[in-house]
Amino acid sequence: MGSGRGSNYAALAEAIKRGELHACIALVLSDVQDSGILSLARANGHEARFIPPGSKRTVLSPEAEQDFVAAAQNSGADLIVLAGFMRVLKPGFLQHFPRRVINIHPSLLPQFPGLRAWEQALSAGVSETGCTVHLVDEGIDTGPVLAQARVPVLLGDTPETLHKRIQKEEHRILPVAIADYWQKINFS
Repeated sequence: MGSGRGSNYAALAEAIKRGELHACIALVLSDVQDSGILSLARANGHEARFIPPGSKRTVLSPEAEQDFVAAAQNSGADLIVLAGFMRVLKPGFLQHFPRRVINIHPSLLPQFPGLRAWEQALSAGVSETGCTVHLVDEGIDTGPVLAQARVPVLLGDTPETLHKRIQKEEHRILPVAIADYWQKINFS
């Protein structure tokens, strides 16, 4: 599930093509009709659907939440990966996929949860930030951490340059974290 350009989706699709992630993408869902993730998914031959999110900016409407749940369940997906999905999932969604929703976040959680974490890092004046793959729980970026990667904050960094370096690490660790987690839950 994603709301934006789809760079993390593309990283997952490439990792699958290279044989580094033994998975398939069952369905791509977006809350943004003209999102890049939907265009990329369609170009790669993956089923891709827009579901209207409702009128609130940060959460899905109850109807949209039901539609997202039904679409994910009907796809046969074992894991839900939030790849730039910019809405908070409520307990009603999460209860359908216990410990099966994974998110990638552009900071070293618990630092800088929420939106535009790379800008938060720059404003805080930290020397290091990064990205975190974590399980989604009922909080905002509070679920158990599966993997992290560190990125230095360089003198002269802009929000754009820092975000670009963070995304490079996101693309590297997300497929690895998914594979590790899937193996763990299937063999523990």
